[in-house]
Amino acid sequence: MNHNAPLFGRPGRPRSIPHPSLPPDLRDLRDVRLRVMSLPQLRAHGVSAAETSARCRPGGAWQQHLPGVYLLHQGPPTGEERLHGALLYAGRPTASGTVLPAQPAARGYGAPSGRLGPTDPGGGSGEGTGEAPSPYRDAMITGLAALALHGFAAAPSLLALDRLDVLVPRTRRLRSVPGVRLVRSAALPRAQQITGVPVAPVPRALTDAVAALGDSPSVRLLLTEAVRTRHCEPGAVVSELNHARLLSRPHVVDAVDSLLAEGRAIAEDRLYRMVSAHGLPAPIWNVDLRLSDGPPLGGVDAYWPEHAVAVELDTRPPRPGARPQDPAERAEWARCARKRERLEECGITVVHITPRKLRDGAEQQATVVRSALLNAAGREPAARVVVLPR
Repeated sequence: MNHNAPLFGRPGRPRSIPHPSLPPDLRDLRDVRLRVMSLPQLRAHGVSAAETSARCRPGGAWQQHLPGVYLLHQGPPTGEERLHGALLYAGRPTASGTVLPAQPAARGYGAPSGRLGPTDPGGGSGEGTGEAPSPYRDAMITGLAALALHGFAAAPSLLALDRLDVLVPRTRRLRSVPGVRLVRSAALPRAQQITGVPVAPVPRALTDAVAALGDSPSVRLLLTEAVRTRHCEPGAVVSELNHARLLSRPHVVDAVDSLLAEGRAIAEDRLYRMVSAHGLPAPIWNVDLRLSDGPPLGGVDAYWPEHAVAVELDTRPPRPGARPQDPAERAEWARCARKRERLEECGITVVHITPRKLRDGAEQQATVVRSALLNAAGREPAARVVVLPR
């Protein structure tokens, strides 16, 4: 059997064919990591550079997929093979499998959510966790490919994408190549594992996808789906877009307006369900308050007139890097403080709740509201307030 002998049959359904010149651990190619390999990995398995070149000659059994990355079969790569090939190119693992320490997680990203599969040794640094080190170092899939892996209906399928975006450290000395675009970042988020592939969290993947899109409908579809399907909170998306300086693009601003409206609707729905599920008295929803003989006091999302207790959803998007001395930030906080002071001067207790608190701790927030209602009995009567629909 010569170098042109195939190692398996049709692409996508690899089978094991014994070959005396190959190590035993490369004869069974059902694992994608043994169908797509880098040159250092092949050397670690005992396959020399000369043998690799010979197998990639015209009519050979293998083919070069990307610089330094090889498919151990002929024919087009599958979507899974494209993912692992792009990560191998961006990560460039060493022959020994050693990796550099991963970048610290950026901007508060946490562990993978419950809808993702269990952590797989194929992604993440593994350092200090007892897991196997990643063969891709700290590279991760981002952009539209990442959104497809996260299950976005508005994202194209992996096979429909002409290129895959891979997030890498800013210092990585590599260039983008046909089929793979490198996205550099000074601080990397913590990757989430989806089917063994390290993937950027939804807010970061959305931002990298939006950066490459120029049409408003596509951007709006992606952003609204992220919030509507509970992939992430609007504030996290706006924070990433602002960090990437994309909020100056008109089509992105239009899409963010739709995103925030969608996020507020979801937060209001969670508030309705919190009141109902935890047996709180029914409030008056979405009203404006004003003194009977004075100026308006402002709008609230829920109001109990018998108890003079109001709930206000804080759906303002975060402003990363904003400082208290910034004029816009100072004016916004001053406006909110004045509104709360006016309500409290009239004897109205205001409970502020963020969408994240409603999502992660609805029972705790219901307890806060119940305590405010119970404490109303010991307070002075509120000023005469007129309740108007908002």
